[in-house]
Amino acid sequence: MTDAALQPTPNICALERRFSDFATFGEALDYAATGSRGLNFHDPRGNLARVYPYSELRDDALGMARRLIARGIAPGDRIALVAETGIDFAAMFCGAIYAGAWPVPLPLPTSFGGKDNYIDQLSVQLGSSDPAMLLYPAEIAEMAGAAAARKGCAGVTYEDFRAGEAPDCVLPEQKPDDICYLQYSSGSTRFPHGVAVTHEALLNNLAGHGIGMKLEPEDRCVSWLPWYHDMGLVGCLLSPIANQVSTDYLKTEDFARRPLAWLDLISRNPGTTLSYSPTFGYDICARRISSQSHVSERFDLSRWRIAGNGADMIRPDVMQGFVNAFAEAGFKASAFLPSYGLAEATLAVTIMPPGEGIRVELVEEERLSGIRRDLSRPARYRALVNCGKPVKDMAIEIRGENGKPKAHHQIGKVWCKGPSVMHSYFRDPEATDECLVDGWLDTGDMGYLDKDGYLFIVGRAKDMIIINGKNHWPQDIEWAVEQLPGFNHGDIAAFSVETENGEEAPAVLVHCRVSDPDKRIELRDQIRDKVRSITGMNCVVELVPPRTLPRTSSGKLSRAKAKKLYLSGEIEPYKLLEAA
Repeated sequence: MTDAALQPTPNICALERRFSDFATFGEALDYAATGSRGLNFHDPRGNLARVYPYSELRDDALGMARRLIARGIAPGDRIALVAETGIDFAAMFCGAIYAGAWPVPLPLPTSFGGKDNYIDQLSVQLGSSDPAMLLYPAEIAEMAGAAAARKGCAGVTYEDFRAGEAPDCVLPEQKPDDICYLQYSSGSTRFPHGVAVTHEALLNNLAGHGIGMKLEPEDRCVSWLPWYHDMGLVGCLLSPIANQVSTDYLKTEDFARRPLAWLDLISRNPGTTLSYSPTFGYDICARRISSQSHVSERFDLSRWRIAGNGADMIRPDVMQGFVNAFAEAGFKASAFLPSYGLAEATLAVTIMPPGEGIRVELVEEERLSGIRRDLSRPARYRALVNCGKPVKDMAIEIRGENGKPKAHHQIGKVWCKGPSVMHSYFRDPEATDECLVDGWLDTGDMGYLDKDGYLFIVGRAKDMIIINGKNHWPQDIEWAVEQLPGFNHGDIAAFSVETENGEEAPAVLVHCRVSDPDKRIELRDQIRDKVRSITGMNCVVELVPPRTLPRTSSGKLSRAKAKKLYLSGEIEPYKLLEAA
């Protein structure tokens, strides 16, 4: 079949939709394969390059399962898979499940960090998951093979594995309480935690997606999210299979090079109604289009029913900027669907009811910091986004330091409980016991519930900067600096450091694109004044080269790693020469 003759899998087919009501994920794929929907892969310019119906995915996955068993793979063995967006990873992930093994998605190399860092990262995660083998694309064979050799596991390219024999055999029986896969959270680098997710947990969470988003028969999904991250893997690969939704994919690196290709794909794919992104995805598109005209001629976003948002703090100013940029292309603000989740809950904890859009509450700094404000200063407020209501079968409590539930609108630690909460951290009972108590999961996030049961997230408890007994959220400091001209989302990292006199002070690392020495000093002083206006105290401001601040594998800023690299001297700030 020529590329010109390719036809995408349909939105609607005769198969009756089931909202992930299966005993195992293998059953979910078996059912999806009886219909005509499936996965569709696009080239960097958004042209359809490969159509992959669920029936073909199932056939390939069964072949991969037989190949694994022929190689001696037994139920419970881990199979590490470098998660390239394409048919090889999809078939191997599902094949490992059919074989009773546990697939372990691992990241591709990123454009930052370098070869050695990637080998180190893979090696650490291989050491944690202890897989029988690592499979990877041929293009990264040197790096991935080096990591596999370092950890003593077999390293095989997808192409070589697919070429192996697949003799008939009896596949092991799957049970709902069996482990289905291991998921490493995006921050899992030096001390990785492999989240063990059962079939029952996965399918329950995927049912929560379908029911929570009120999937309609004609819905179709578009995604550029990486498959090694929980939102990309669970939300945009496993959920479409279990809820029988046709999905179109751009590779993550293609989105990074041409972000507007995402919106082009939504525009020209008939019936595209669902697509998810972290805040920065919406931000970069709005910035790219701001210098262009003819938005309505290039894009048609009128069918986009659910514009999901999750994976990092949701910023109302960015969302408004996206609406401003694309309203004339038919985008509706009511399409925004904020959500909250984490790998330890499989994925989704809360989802905003479709059609309600972004709802914001202004919260006084006094409530966020826990300290009474100086009445001589005007009250300061922060806009917090409503992240929706609990998904199917999920319960949420906000607890104080004493472990007791708090009343609505009182800020505390977010705990959740339900069938989709993880089984454990793989081979780490101590870390498991720290966050799982009587079936309740300590998410590590701070937030509050309103009187109607909607969840508002304030920030990560471990990121909080506490100085002189007052709480400061790093996001507040970072956002304030971003209001200065020339800064993008992700250019600033805020955390606390110990000064020479032993006191704690806020520190801000800022990507600097200014080369003139005097302009750098001026910029440093502007930032210091801005932070002082937020915190009421002096701070350490360090200007660092662009692309210096570390990211997690999903592209989020890693404040903890930025602090570590700064204190160790691995991040070298520009030296500023003050005038005599």
